[in-house]
Amino acid sequence: MGQVVALDALLSDPRVWRGQPTTALPMPTQPTGHAALDAALPWGGWPEAALTELLLPADGLGELRLLLPTLARLTQSGHDIAIVAPPYLPYPAGWRQAGVDFAHVHLVDASARDALWASEQCLRAGCLSAVLCWPQQADDRALRRLQVAADTGRVMGFAFRDARAARNPSPAALRIAIDSTPPQLRVLKCRGGLAPVRPIPIHAPAAA
Repeated sequence: MGQVVALDALLSDPRVWRGQPTTALPMPTQPTGHAALDAALPWGGWPEAALTELLLPADGLGELRLLLPTLARLTQSGHDIAIVAPPYLPYPAGWRQAGVDFAHVHLVDASARDALWASEQCLRAGCLSAVLCWPQQADDRALRRLQVAADTGRVMGFAFRDARAARNPSPAALRIAIDSTPPQLRVLKCRGGLAPVRPIPIHAPAAA
């Protein structure tokens, strides 16, 4: 039978390496502009250098209005954003009314086949502060590429997807479901913290 060694004696041996405890650094964030949502998220805002998924059962549920405060603050500060292959063209007058400086908004026209590639390139470019995209039939591998690209480019990525995708796992740092009845947000996943249990009520959508 081998020799029994006391744990204290073993740990005091200089040949044994002991890791040092570390304190997790808070994830850098951007406030969403919605007090209830900021209060519900463990970091207090949108995660920077990461992908956020917005899952909705249909278009026009206020998904763009949810982002307008953030986009307004970024563009008014001179930061550029990109909108890749949106299903509907943005209404510039409505965005300007919400405070978005359209001089810093770049619309990227791409086919459904090329939209995913274009989104990844925009996220990876490093010259944008936010990228909005609508990836079609994106699997876990495609979403992981978008997440890595957002981290590489140090940019906030927002991917709008069908609500049915909530059944599948995702590498996105934040996943939010947008419900129509009743109008509310449900945080499904938030990296580095627990998702809030209660949904967050939202107002009726405005034209964007």
